[in-house]
Amino acid sequence: MYKKTFLRGSHLQLCLLITVCFVVICSSCSKKNYSTGAEYLFKSADKKPNYADLHYWAAHPWKKDPSDSVPKPIRNFIVEDSTVDVFFIHPTTLTANKDKRWNADIDDATLNAKTDYSTILYQASAFNKQCRVFAPRYRQVHIRAYYVPLKSVITYFDTAYEDVKNAFEYYLKNYNNGHPIIIASHSQGTTHAAHLLKDFFENKPLQNKLVCAYILGMPIAENYFSTISMCKDSSATGCFVSWRTYHRGYVEPLFVAKEEFKAAIINPLTWTMDTALVSSNKNMGGVMLKFNKIIPNVVNSNIHHNVLWTSKPNVFGKFLYTQKNYHVGDINLFYMNIRQNVKTRIDAFWKL
Repeated sequence: MYKKTFLRGSHLQLCLLITVCFVVICSSCSKKNYSTGAEYLFKSADKKPNYADLHYWAAHPWKKDPSDSVPKPIRNFIVEDSTVDVFFIHPTTLTANKDKRWNADIDDATLNAKTDYSTILYQASAFNKQCRVFAPRYRQVHIRAYYVPLKSVITYFDTAYEDVKNAFEYYLKNYNNGHPIIIASHSQGTTHAAHLLKDFFENKPLQNKLVCAYILGMPIAENYFSTISMCKDSSATGCFVSWRTYHRGYVEPLFVAKEEFKAAIINPLTWTMDTALVSSNKNMGGVMLKFNKIIPNVVNSNIHHNVLWTSKPNVFGKFLYTQKNYHVGDINLFYMNIRQNVKTRIDAFWKL
């Protein structure tokens, strides 16, 4: 069961932004109704996911899905089917105000298509440079659950995590075959990923197979794990990285300003905990509204207390400029740096 520490304060600070964020990300694919495709018309007899069926995976190396996508400028440099696996846990996409469900239906065609052509396309694809990508569908919690007392919704979070846990167990038994593992997640996905790391990796043999955990978009206390440490540099393995992105100078008043713990923050332009300002020249490129366009030098960054501060994104249209919370860009603002870092850590892992 989830505990109050770690769970709250993370989503609450972005609740007012989340719907706008996914509308922005999905806008490039909204002209088509992907949910009418045959891959989304499956039905679950017991309302639970069956991970033996590929329909219940948003991303899987045995099927073609948006996580396979590569921005056009680097399309000739992809290496497929590596011996390293990425287990990606997607963020909240169940956000409609009129939707009264607490947990998503696992066979909701519209929601599954929304998930695939937003977070799976724009986020999970960042990890496909030389890895197999696995991303389970799960009965995610509605964003509304973060507005109410935790004790009244804890069972809904438990339902979501039960699916993630079952998916990971099925993956280990049927697909892993001894491969090293990267855990990657964003937002609600990071809530579940942190729990997963405690249940399966910390103080367990599987920790020796952990290349890195990229657990982003949620506040994680530096001492949250007992044996999984923060990554000290770009090539460290068996460790985790985390950050939350805001416009420089902004201290979110309701939650970040009131946090009484030290959050784990890594600067993805250096992959260190150094708080110095890092030039945008170190930013290899972001992938924003247009997936096939890589924008170099999109932001600079520095660590400030519990968050990562950046400049305003250097993008045409400046669609993020009206917001000071860049949560939606936690991965996309550093897309190419993440791709390169995954390779760096894998190379380092194989040298151990």
